[in-house]
Amino acid sequence: MKTKWIDILITGILLASLAGVSEAFAQSTMFVWQGAAAQVDGICENLRFLSLLQTTITLAESRDEQPFIPQGTSEKVVPPMQFCRVAGVIDPEIRFEVWMPVPANWNGKFNGIGNGGLAGFINYSGMSAALTRNYATASTDTGHQGGNGSWALGRPELLVDFASRGIHAMTLVAKMIIQAYYGMAPQYSYFTGCSGGGGQGLSEAQRYPLDYNGIVSGAPANYPTRMWPGELWPAWFTHKDPANLIPPNKLTMIQSAAIRACDSDDGVKDGIIRDPRTCKFDPMSIQCRDGDAPDCLTEGQVASVKAIYGGLKDPTTGRQFWPGFEPGGEAAWDSHIGGAFGTPLAYFKYFYLGDPGWDWKGFDMTDPRNMQLMYDADAKLRSVLNSNDPDINSFKRAGGKLIMYHGWADSFIAPRNSIAYYESVSALQGGEKPTNDFFRLFMAPGMMHCGGGNGPNTFDALTALESWVEKGQPPASITAFHTGPDEKTDRTRPLCPYPQVELYKGTGDINDAASFTCWNPK
Repeated sequence: MKTKWIDILITGILLASLAGVSEAFAQSTMFVWQGAAAQVDGICENLRFLSLLQTTITLAESRDEQPFIPQGTSEKVVPPMQFCRVAGVIDPEIRFEVWMPVPANWNGKFNGIGNGGLAGFINYSGMSAALTRNYATASTDTGHQGGNGSWALGRPELLVDFASRGIHAMTLVAKMIIQAYYGMAPQYSYFTGCSGGGGQGLSEAQRYPLDYNGIVSGAPANYPTRMWPGELWPAWFTHKDPANLIPPNKLTMIQSAAIRACDSDDGVKDGIIRDPRTCKFDPMSIQCRDGDAPDCLTEGQVASVKAIYGGLKDPTTGRQFWPGFEPGGEAAWDSHIGGAFGTPLAYFKYFYLGDPGWDWKGFDMTDPRNMQLMYDADAKLRSVLNSNDPDINSFKRAGGKLIMYHGWADSFIAPRNSIAYYESVSALQGGEKPTNDFFRLFMAPGMMHCGGGNGPNTFDALTALESWVEKGQPPASITAFHTGPDEKTDRTRPLCPYPQVELYKGTGDINDAASFTCWNPK
């Protein structure tokens, strides 16, 4: 087969797009470069010679199903099939990989894969899952390596790459590589991500609405200037006084007590709290009467549980700065009560204060002066870090569809944040009906952060999104599965589009989704 050694020549339009010079200008690039890519006749190794502005291709190799460890990592990758692997760097430091099934297996689509936390890694497991479905796929570290946040100190441009530009640049370059390899652009492009990746999905819908036809955004970290201080709150409150510390071995006991109190609120006793907002569990009901004990809480521990439920509030006005965690997810609070974890520390140390030695334990979060500092940080960094703009009309006009989901038992990102974002979009759209024409939110009872938990927590949002985008069939519900200790499915439930909830029909197996219907409690 004769090789076409024609470089892909992209004009200053792509340059402006990758540099973030003009968002409107950048949005036009998709339709400019799609006709410019040179085909390499499906020969993977020839992609090494592509010439892309601001991009260096460092590797292009055909791979089979043999496991391999990517350079610079310790993660073993087990490919599900033969594929073409391309790696490279977009200026200044955005590492990316593009994986493409052999032409005979490609489904004609592209799946961009999100990260988690502070990124700093390529999501190989997510790419493997996409490859299994015969997608061409891509992931990026968003411009830095490692997740402790020190990379942002004195490098504000890397903060922009992390928050938004990295995913967009990866998407543009991946599509060019895909077209060069297959000789055609993807028919449909989808983005999937949870947590940090969920926030990346919302950033794409808001900032670059032409990048993807459909987006799955799980438990989105889309409001970090409020979320990260809010995530520090449980650790700070429980550690400000030794009497407030909650031993990890009491967390399951607290969760069990909350579930006992609220399990039957929905008329079905199944060990799941359907909507924790209706739960009236009071931790004082399990306060110790005669000293401390493993099956009860001390006065200080009760105060801590109430503070974690209540979330971070302005000490002067009492207004909610960030919502708390919900009853039913307490068993996973150990990441917070054991001490501050790295992401909120990075926000204060490296993103705002520029002080690597900052001590979170000495930062009184009930001091109005420190609350003002949090407001100031929000004002300074919101335009860079946040993806909570309710105006996604450009995405809607482009025909884009958005599925968002969140577990009610999430103990990392407060579930009410997703509801708040959905409702802000709905208010701008003029109600649920016009919103649900292109954007649907699914709250998952009993599910923890991006999965796990005692409720049905495994479901295929991407297939639902494909049907919506490609066939015009919006998801009336999504069936979720729970797997028991024997790794067999022991329960199914419908996830309903918010504000609907699942309602037991009154007959049938409560572990069977067919026994439930979606109902609007409003």
